Amino acid sequence: MTDALTQLRAMQSADLPVHGGRTLAYVYDSGLPDIDRIGREAVAAYAGSNGLDPTAFPSLLRMETEVVGTAADLLDAPETVVGTVTSGGTESVLLAVQTARDSRPGIERPRMVLPATAHAAFHKAAHYFGVEPVLVPVGPDFRADPAAMAAAMDDRTVLVVASAPSYAHGVVDPVTAIAAAAAERGIRCHVDACIGGWVLPYAARLGRDVPAWTFAVEGVTSISVDLHKYAYAPKGTSILLHRTPELRRPQFFASAAWPGYTMLNSTMQSTKSGGPLAGAWAVMRSLGDAGYERLARDVFEAVDLIRAGIGKMPEIDVVSTPDSTLIALTTDGSCDPFTVCDEMAARGWYVQPQMSYAGSPATIHVSVSAATRPHVEELLEALGKAVAAAVATGPVAVDPGVAAFIAELDPLALSDDDFDGLLLAAGLIGAYGREGLALPQRMAEVNAMLDLATPAMREALLVAFLDRLTRPTRS
Repeated sequence: MTDALTQLRAMQSADLPVHGGRTLAYVYDSGLPDIDRIGREAVAAYAGSNGLDPTAFPSLLRMETEVVGTAADLLDAPETVVGTVTSGGTESVLLAVQTARDSRPGIERPRMVLPATAHAAFHKAAHYFGVEPVLVPVGPDFRADPAAMAAAMDDRTVLVVASAPSYAHGVVDPVTAIAAAAAERGIRCHVDACIGGWVLPYAARLGRDVPAWTFAVEGVTSISVDLHKYAYAPKGTSILLHRTPELRRPQFFASAAWPGYTMLNSTMQSTKSGGPLAGAWAVMRSLGDAGYERLARDVFEAVDLIRAGIGKMPEIDVVSTPDSTLIALTTDGSCDPFTVCDEMAARGWYVQPQMSYAGSPATIHVSVSAATRPHVEELLEALGKAVAAAVATGPVAVDPGVAAFIAELDPLALSDDDFDGLLLAAGLIGAYGREGLALPQRMAEVNAMLDLATPAMREALLVAFLDRLTRPTRS
């Protein structure tokens, strides 16, 4: 047993760090070791508890109702609001779409209206539940266009979506106008606040200019907010809130059509560990309202300082003025964003590359956490050096043969042989063939190669890569 734990620690040493404020995507770090310890201990204490039956584990029921109640207070919810704890933002989004679809059983081919910047989880929900996504172009500031959204609504629309903020650019959509247009037509309006839900209310309290987006906005029928982001809880918790119990009712699933127990679920899962919920409850109780306000102050100070530092670097700029804690950066053409990401990684900072889309160039994504605040000067120094190195290196050039190979591939008929040919051409496999797949230390060339592909081809290539990467290790 001890040997297994030793092996775990050894394997984990190759992972991105989850503490220290240097991983600016995927993880959200409060920078408070005691809070991290409390969350982990709570997860461990409830790892064996099962949220399948709330009557069997009443402590889980109590924690869930208290967590939802705290969220309701934070998000200006009416007394009628109800909510459910889920495993993450994607499950919350899936349930919001499924519930909207099932609330209108008479519509044979339901649709949902999405700004083009809505999270990809909505496309996943569309794929799973047969709800057609109607994508509406956004404005030059990357915020949703309310008039275009309203024009896209029709008799088949079961849901309209807005973001607070959008992941790619960190801006809040004009929720008031979008929700009003949806309400006028009797359509549900969901606000995806998975990122901003637990930090934007504190931003407003601190006097920052935050567009209206909570249940205080008439016409908002549901909101998703993740606890494992800016509530700084352990991974695996989000909340989906509905304005009334009637709006939530189609979310529930029950089945007595078999000889076992009558299945009753409030989420996509049946069996679910009580650990993540306990971790979230413990962290929220430990931090309290004052603790979250303090962390919000830290994270927004970091955002402001980072923006000011970027303003002194002529080669890069923010894509759009961020409303929250997410910053998207673009380059002036003297360097490419993929090389900047590599150079940041070489200096111990992880920032996320974002591919070009619909005429917009590739960008660099930065998710700022409270833990980043003490290290902003180091971050800006590293960014300055990364940009200078990227300028010196010059733009990434994809081999013309590789580019031609990609252009000839059919995303609907991508075979193992096709994928192997691309990997070989890109230098990602060698003499070991299919068993020798390994990522290079620097990803700029790979990302530039993917950036040449159409979205459909990019999806096909990454699915093939994931399939190859996750094939079993046999003894």
